[in-house]
Amino acid sequence: MAVAIRLRQEGSKGRPVYRIVAADQRFKRDGRFLEILGTYDPAIKGTNAKIDLDKVNSWISKGAQPTETVRSLIKKAAAAAVAAK
Repeated sequence: MAVAIRLRQEGSKGRPVYRIVAADQRFKRDGRFLEILGTYDPAIKGTNAKIDLDKVNSWISKGAQPTETVRSLIKKAAAAAVAAK
């Protein structure tokens, strides 16, 4: 089973909000998923993603592959976590 860390679209029409999830690549974009790893709201300026980096690192160590968009969000969240310390 190939696992992807990707965005799952939620929210209302014209106002999308996304959840970052670990899901089998064969599942639909907004279908089943294995675990919620965080959220992303593109309408918020500044820090607009809340990601549980421990869960993400756990899934990546198990072989999950993040999409390009999620990879960039993880990098930003990791940089913000380091800056906050």
